[in-house]
Amino acid sequence: MHQSHSMAETSQIKLLGSVASPFVNRVQFVLNLKSINYEYVEEDFDNKSELLLASNPLLKRVPVLIQPNKPPLCESRIIIDYLEEIFPDAYKLLPSDPADRAVIQFWAYYIDTEFFPLYGRLRKTPDKEGKEALKKQIIEQTRVLEKTFVKFSNGKPYFGGDDVGYLDVILGCFLGWTKFVGNFNNFKILEEIRTPKLVEWSNRILSHEHFKGVIPEQEKLMDFYKWLTRARPPPRVTT
Repeated sequence: MHQSHSMAETSQIKLLGSVASPFVNRVQFVLNLKSINYEYVEEDFDNKSELLLASNPLLKRVPVLIQPNKPPLCESRIIIDYLEEIFPDAYKLLPSDPADRAVIQFWAYYIDTEFFPLYGRLRKTPDKEGKEALKKQIIEQTRVLEKTFVKFSNGKPYFGGDDVGYLDVILGCFLGWTKFVGNFNNFKILEEIRTPKLVEWSNRILSHEHFKGVIPEQEKLMDFYKWLTRARPPPRVTT
């Protein structure tokens, strides 16, 4: 198929990623929402490509956005903010008002630093008591996020209102892992009585045309979980 000139240029965008990484998934959502053509390159963490090591030598992790004649871009929120700036009209994720934008950026920071890391801590905590305490913390966070959704959505279907916005992408990318972590640890993270609005919202996100093909299947997450626990064995206690 013959591509138009601009399409041919954007198709030179490469995204280095891992199918099980929510941070990669969120960049994919944004590229899809903005109808940006890109080539996806799956990385093998046991055998990182030269391209990844050269593009992100400091952190050696995905996602990395690569474009012709521009420096590679790392870290999902930085990549998304960049895409929002260079393709503002393709699909607007953030409001125009700088103060409104800053408030949304705060919540994105909060979700990434206060909410999602609890899943990793739950995985790394060996004792039952510690795990139960973390489950309580996760449940407490979902209450905070439910209130936040009610505030931002203002009775509409998404954090962004009528359409998917920045926070829908930021939190939406964790829905696969939210289901996995809940099932794996025998508790409901999002639950009809405690977080009714977020349950409805999560169903909407999971069936959204631009999200559907991106959120990994549970088996893929299980494979990645096994890799994580194999690659990082618990520390040996020495006397």
